[in-house]
Amino acid sequence: MTEPEDIVTAARKLSPAARLKIVEEILDSMDVADATVDAAWAREAEDRVAAYRRGDLRALSLSDVLARYAKT
Repeated sequence: MTEPEDIVTAARKLSPAARLKIVEEILDSMDVADATVDAAWAREAEDRVAAYRRGDLRALSLSDVLARYAKT
């Protein structure tokens, strides 16, 4: 089996575009869907929309959010 250090050494000899392709492929291989997490996020989104519609949650404009964080 090839050692990670050998792969890194070989990758460093590649063009930046080729290295980026490898990085993208590795990251894509790690992005595995988890139905439990997806369902939890869906419930959270539905709860937030419901809270907004009830008036329990207010929304800010994008310009307000950007202005708040541009100061830091």
